[in-house]
Amino acid sequence: MERVTIKKLLHRGKIVAGIFYEFDSEINGVIRKHRNAVWSRTHKCWYIPGTAQDFKILQKLFGQFMVPYVLERQNNEIPVINSQALHPNLITISTLNLEALERFDAMLYLKKYSLNTFKTYHNEFKKLLKLLGDKDVLTLTTDAIQSYLLWLIRKQQYSESHINTCINCIKFYFEQVLRQRRVVYQLPRPRKPLTLPSILAEEEIVSLIQRTDNLKHRTLIMTAYSAGLRVSEVVNLKLADIDSKRMMMHIRQAKGKKDRMVVLSERLLTELRIYFKTYRPKDYLFEGTNGGPYTARSAQQVLKKAKYLAKIKKPGGMHSLRHSYATHLLESGTDIRYIQELLGHNSLKTTMRYTHVSKKAICKIKSPLDNLDL
Repeated sequence: MERVTIKKLLHRGKIVAGIFYEFDSEINGVIRKHRNAVWSRTHKCWYIPGTAQDFKILQKLFGQFMVPYVLERQNNEIPVINSQALHPNLITISTLNLEALERFDAMLYLKKYSLNTFKTYHNEFKKLLKLLGDKDVLTLTTDAIQSYLLWLIRKQQYSESHINTCINCIKFYFEQVLRQRRVVYQLPRPRKPLTLPSILAEEEIVSLIQRTDNLKHRTLIMTAYSAGLRVSEVVNLKLADIDSKRMMMHIRQAKGKKDRMVVLSERLLTELRIYFKTYRPKDYLFEGTNGGPYTARSAQQVLKKAKYLAKIKKPGGMHSLRHSYATHLLESGTDIRYIQELLGHNSLKTTMRYTHVSKKAICKIKSPLDNLDL
């Protein structure tokens, strides 16, 4: 029977919970589901912050997946839940509101929200609870919530999209967790500004690829651009998702928890075969240092370096490759409904914004100034 020991560690000046066990793929899978689990090269173990909430979630995950674990109760190890004794500054939420946060997290788990959504909602709700101090979150009125949102806009400089996320988070608690009537919490939503995506020219894409000497980095950039993938989709690709016989790639559980099939480029397949012979990945197509998936942050750094080498000063990260892919398809005459399907957009309206940045379409328009007889 596998044995998991959770010990208190001092890591980079902070007290954390170290997770020790003999290597086991099932336990690895459980730990990776914890939103705050990080691998420590120094201690050769996974660790999580030493907070009650993180600790509880870890316990629930082990219970859910029936992975046996042992919490050792020696002097150098974490007592159950009593995280305030470890690091008083880590917990600033009242006991009453901490229960609200636990219910909030539990509902997110039950509704199977994606990890990214879980992190975002959890952090935003936690921020609100910290500001409340000893005030019960249940006593909040719509006016009080609106004042809070106004404070976020004026003092915290929250963007329109960030504010909308906060509103959705608050509504989730009152409407989904507490099951209160929606009409009570209809909050005014700021209007999102219409911004055009940053597009790289085809010549710039060529320069990005040619200037990147590192085979793994070059293959990652080519993979992202070749199918217009989101950064999360690129790093979560597995070897099993590459279907060279059908010349397709299977994108699993992408945004909105939707699967889709995208075209596998012949040129990319050639590059992938060279890459595979060199790096020999075992599970994920692009593996990190510990055999897990490459992190989104690392992928962003790869593109940042490539743009620097290619002397491209346009703004935008990995997502700009997705924007460029869609725009280049549109300019080559691909039907926009096919582009919608390839990108995995729910609404054609989302895809239609690429019509605003298509260089070839705009260049066909003649300025009325040129028609004047001057």
